[in-house]
Amino acid sequence: MPETVLITTYDLEPAVRLRDAFEAAGYAVELVTPGEKIADVRDPALLILSGGLNEKQARRLVREAAEHDHLPVIGLADSITQTTPEARWQLGLTRAFTKPIDVDEVCRTGKMLIQRTRLRQLTGIIGESEPMMEALERVVQVAPVNTTVLITGESGTGKERIARGIHMLSPRRNRAFIAANVAALPETLLESELFGHEKGAFTGAVGQRKGFFELADKGTLFLDEIGEMPLATQTKLLRVLEEREFMRVGGEESISVDVRVIAATNQDLRGLVEMGRFRSDLYYRLAVVQIHLPPLRERRDDIPLLVDAFIRETSAEMGRPPISLAPETMQRLIDYDWPGNVREMRNLVESMCVMAPGSRIEPEDLPPEIRDGASNRSRMLPVPVSQAVASLEHAPSPELEFVFRTILQLRIDMEELRAQFEQYRRAHELSSTTAPVHYAPDAIGAAPVGVAMNHDSMRPHGRALDHLDIEDVDAEDEHSIVVYRPGMTLQDIEKAAIIAALKDVGGNRRRAAEMLGMGERTLYRKIKEYEIPL
Repeated sequence: MPETVLITTYDLEPAVRLRDAFEAAGYAVELVTPGEKIADVRDPALLILSGGLNEKQARRLVREAAEHDHLPVIGLADSITQTTPEARWQLGLTRAFTKPIDVDEVCRTGKMLIQRTRLRQLTGIIGESEPMMEALERVVQVAPVNTTVLITGESGTGKERIARGIHMLSPRRNRAFIAANVAALPETLLESELFGHEKGAFTGAVGQRKGFFELADKGTLFLDEIGEMPLATQTKLLRVLEEREFMRVGGEESISVDVRVIAATNQDLRGLVEMGRFRSDLYYRLAVVQIHLPPLRERRDDIPLLVDAFIRETSAEMGRPPISLAPETMQRLIDYDWPGNVREMRNLVESMCVMAPGSRIEPEDLPPEIRDGASNRSRMLPVPVSQAVASLEHAPSPELEFVFRTILQLRIDMEELRAQFEQYRRAHELSSTTAPVHYAPDAIGAAPVGVAMNHDSMRPHGRALDHLDIEDVDAEDEHSIVVYRPGMTLQDIEKAAIIAALKDVGGNRRRAAEMLGMGERTLYRKIKEYEIPL
């Protein structure tokens, strides 16, 4: 049954012309006389006030339209002052036109508003702020054609709902809608999931399997988190978009498909292109039409509408009467930044409906981060830094930078250890005949095994060198001395330290591990690694 357009009879001349135009467009039309109510009409989709926008009947119908799932309202104004945004808001109008009107323009606008309402009903997308209106208008414009669409926006803004809305408003609405999250699929299975595979194509491929593209033939394929797709798979996806054909994994025959692809991402794809992580030709092929969904903090005017809709939806599911919010509570929700966007709000409303101590939610019933105005914490969440990263394209890789830093730190530690030993040697007038510590001009120094050596930093963790009583070390205990000589690696020093420690404690591995400052398991592993005899 066609949707119904309601037109008031305040001004009959434009009312009759609009009736003929909407009937020609396939809509049912009802002329509303004074005293009639919107509730008396079946399936109302649009209300047009032909005049008298400040009259009592017009104000009553506007209130009824708001109660009837926010029915869109078009007003025909006698003065241009009634068409300004402020005036429209005060009169409760969605759109306004100054008389004399262009019937075709009013009819086009009415059809767009009806499609937008249908989209909201199909997808649950709610919003009347300017950013959301712009996004929904693009959905209505792009839905009838088969072009590829790229939806961008933060996590939780409703990108999949927008994709479903495009599908439901398109000629493919009676065909399959397949949603695939690229990030949720292992890289080794991604191609198989997208394009399918033949029997025996790989281990575990016990039979032929259709991929998402085949399953979505004549329908719509939604690829979420497209920025996570590996470069090799991006190449194959580009070919499918260009040629409308592909081969299964392990297959030899090309398969032709008619699929509309809608992609979505919460990343900056342009930044990924600049960093070489996303193919530029695929980006331009996907971004034929872009739809950006604003975060909730940028459309705070929609928060009361969303909260009201979620309360009614959740209460109906639970079979409970709807709860109400104190004005202060609503203001706290409006002021909050919502880092999780609409998803976070829906979960909060569901929690309030379940845990509400009464029928009215007060500010103290809200979570602390919302009640105390701690929304600024959301500013510490990760944000896109692709431009900053792109400027470092000639910088060393993180792995190489780590190696450089480690070598530099090791050099600094060795110099400090050398300086400490030199200071000790000068203080005790160390000589080659009396000192049990072997010293070479190019050596860093030697330390008894009682000084635990950490091979990562080469810093002593036991007694400081300048407090060692070297004269107390007997010559016969030279097996407990670890000497560094030019050419020795860290592994050589570590092996020598382990051997010395084990000899010092009579082979007791637990005590040796404590002396060396390492775990007992680690010591067992290194004894085996260095093939140290016990």
